[in-house]
Amino acid sequence: MPSTPKLFGPDRLYEHWRWQIFGITWLAYVGFYLTRKSFWVVKSELESPQVMGLSMSDMGWIDVTYQLAYAVGQFVWGMCGDRFGSRKVILLGMFSSVVIAIAMGMSSTVILLGAFFGLQGLAQSSGWAPLTKNVSCFFSQRERGTVMGFWFTNYAVGGLIASPFAGYFGQLYGWRCAFFAPAVALLIIWILFYLLQRNRPEDVGLPPIEKYHGEPEARLEAEPAAAERADGSWKIIGEVVRSPMVLLLSVVYLFFKPTRYAIFAWGPKYLNDRLGTNMVESGALSSLFELAGPVSILLGGVISDRVFKSKRMPVSIICLLLLAVMLFLMDKLPPSKAMLGGCFFLIGFFLFAPDSLVSGTAAVDFGTKKGAATAAGIINGCGSLGAVVGVGVPGFLQKQWGWDGVFTFFAAAVLLAALLLLPKWNALPKGSNGS
Repeated sequence: MPSTPKLFGPDRLYEHWRWQIFGITWLAYVGFYLTRKSFWVVKSELESPQVMGLSMSDMGWIDVTYQLAYAVGQFVWGMCGDRFGSRKVILLGMFSSVVIAIAMGMSSTVILLGAFFGLQGLAQSSGWAPLTKNVSCFFSQRERGTVMGFWFTNYAVGGLIASPFAGYFGQLYGWRCAFFAPAVALLIIWILFYLLQRNRPEDVGLPPIEKYHGEPEARLEAEPAAAERADGSWKIIGEVVRSPMVLLLSVVYLFFKPTRYAIFAWGPKYLNDRLGTNMVESGALSSLFELAGPVSILLGGVISDRVFKSKRMPVSIICLLLLAVMLFLMDKLPPSKAMLGGCFFLIGFFLFAPDSLVSGTAAVDFGTKKGAATAAGIINGCGSLGAVVGVGVPGFLQKQWGWDGVFTFFAAAVLLAALLLLPKWNALPKGSNGS
């Protein structure tokens, strides 16, 4: 039986470090969102001829530059997180994001703004994979679904506060402060991260999390020798890159992440077309999609731990199948605010749970804590490539097939993702309570 943590002595110190790491890494990823969304907040200002006169085409190419750089960076920074440790990568990426945000606020040409936003994409992509690895080193597999369910609320919270934060300072002091104020806030978080974060329990004289909880360490291979390889070795990184399960999760995420970004980018426009709602109403109704995120993430993590014994695939498959049904029916339902607003909430509810489980919890489980950053980087990198499709495809398909064709396209992609996962219903990492 796993040992039960005590409330005194070394165990008390261990619990202190566990929750300190949880808190500072959660705050760090919220902080990344502050400098991520500034450009999107000030688009309407930059469109004005008196400011910079950006056209819709200019803004579109700047967005694509960011998204492509973000996708490439996920692959690179994930491997760097395993090779050099989360601390070095996050401190470098976060500080770079601060500097680039200030540079964007000082820019006066389209070319400079686009170039800096591309660099911001590279800096932003340093956050997710190394931070998930950091959490995996302090929380074991049996609790990871629940703990990371709470931890994954960072990107929902970050997304909710970043836009009004930048918008407030931009409205009060001019559009450039929509870049400067988030940069200052992130710099404060950078200082806290430097003071409070450590990579592993071993870095502060504590035993590995598996020893603390009396659990076997998950392996990338069946051979015991795989578990003995050094954390961060190129051998471990190579094994993660070749792992069939990591590659499968990457393909699955490539197929269903486009739906999330399509709703982000086109949800308000769809509501305007169907209901004739104004900008405020369309934005409020479409935000019900994001409002479902924290609830979905928390429930998905807890259910995967408590009901399915740390198996992540059952929750993901069930949610993806229900999501495919919702997307297929979306444009066929009666057009009313209550109906479509409720549908946006349900789409978010069925999407965010598999999104967090596949891109985070399962990535850590099957990449193992030694290759967690590489696994998360590969899976999220593929998902970010899919996000480019999610942003771009609706504009083309809507002209050819109408909105029903758009939703059917994404329903088919999500259904394919669920079917690809179905044979892995009972999958667990090697060396855990599975094989």
